Amino acid sequence: MFTSEIELEDALATPRPELVADLAESSGDIVILGAGGKMGPSLSRLARNALDQAGRSSDTVYAVSRFSNQEARSGLEEKGVTTVPFDLLSDDDFAALPDAQNVVFMVGAKFGAATNASWAWEVNAALPDRVARRYRDSAITAMSTGNVYPFVSPASGGSVETDTPAPVGEYAMSCLGRERVFEFAALTRATPVSVVRLNYAIDLRYGVLADIASTVLAGEPVSLTTGTANVVWQGYANEVVLRSMRHASESVFTVNLTGPEQLSVRAVAQRFGELFDREVQFDGTEAPTALLNNAGRCFELFGYPSVPAGTLVEWQADWLSRGLPTSGKPTKWAVRDGRF
Repeated sequence: MFTSEIELEDALATPRPELVADLAESSGDIVILGAGGKMGPSLSRLARNALDQAGRSSDTVYAVSRFSNQEARSGLEEKGVTTVPFDLLSDDDFAALPDAQNVVFMVGAKFGAATNASWAWEVNAALPDRVARRYRDSAITAMSTGNVYPFVSPASGGSVETDTPAPVGEYAMSCLGRERVFEFAALTRATPVSVVRLNYAIDLRYGVLADIASTVLAGEPVSLTTGTANVVWQGYANEVVLRSMRHASESVFTVNLTGPEQLSVRAVAQRFGELFDREVQFDGTEAPTALLNNAGRCFELFGYPSVPAGTLVEWQADWLSRGLPTSGKPTKWAVRDGRF
C-alpha cells in the first residue's frame, strides 16, 4: 500500500535485478521522447536508477518533452535525469535533439483522435518518420498499443504478435501507421527497432482499475459491454520497455505487454464493492469479445510482473479510499467503436 505520490513514484522507479543485469550488458546514452506523459517520468527515473546500479552512471538519460509542467521537469532533474524542453511537432530542427545510442519513442495522440484525425495521424504516423530519420543510427524502441488488434473472444487467450492487425478507428489505424513507419526505417536504413504493444498500464492515479473503482465509489453503474480486460503494473511495463531496447533489430522485434490475467469487469467491480463496502450497480451485459493481448512472449523473455492483478485491485481501492490524487483522465478502455 502507498500513503503518498512520493512513495508510489519511488516504487515505480525501483529497478528489479533483471533490468540492472540487462543494462550492465549494454552501453550508451538513452533519449526518451515524450517523457512528460503518463509513463514517461517514472520510466525516465527507472532508467536513471537502473543505469546507476549497473555501473553506468556516466551514461545520460535525456527526457525530452514540452514540459508544460515545470514541477515535473524539476523533479526529474533532481533525480539525475537530464531534461530537454522540445516541441516535437512545432520545432523542425531535430538536429537540436541530443544524440544517443538508444531512443525510446513514447509520443502518442489518442483522446480527440475521432474529431481531429489529421492531428492523430501527424503525431502517431508522420512524426515517427522524422524521428526515425534523425535517429537512423540509433536503436529505437517504439511504444504502441494493443488497439492495433481486433476484438477477440476471451477463450482465444488474446491476440499474439503474429496475428494480422485489424485496427478500428483513426487512433488505432494511425498507431499501426506508426509501427509501419518505424518498420520502414528498419528495412531501408537498417535501423534496429523494437515495438511494444501495451494493454493497459496501472499507476493508481489512472488506468482501467482506477476507472472501475471510481465508478463503484461514486455509486454509478459499471458498464459491462466490454466485460474482460488486461492490465499490468506500470513498474513492470517500464521495465519491459527498457529491456526491449536490447532486442531491437533490423527485422523489428515486436512484443505484447500486459498482465497474465484476463480480468472479469463484473468480478473486479464486485471486489471493489466489497473493499469500499458499497453496493455495485451494473449496466448492460458482456459482449462476446474484448480487446485482449496474450503476453506469453513477454513473460518468456522478461519474466512475470512482480505485482499480480489481485494486489493491484487492493492497492487501487486503498489509494482512492485515502483520497490520494488521480489524473482525472479516463482511459476509455471500454470503447468498442474506435472513437477516442
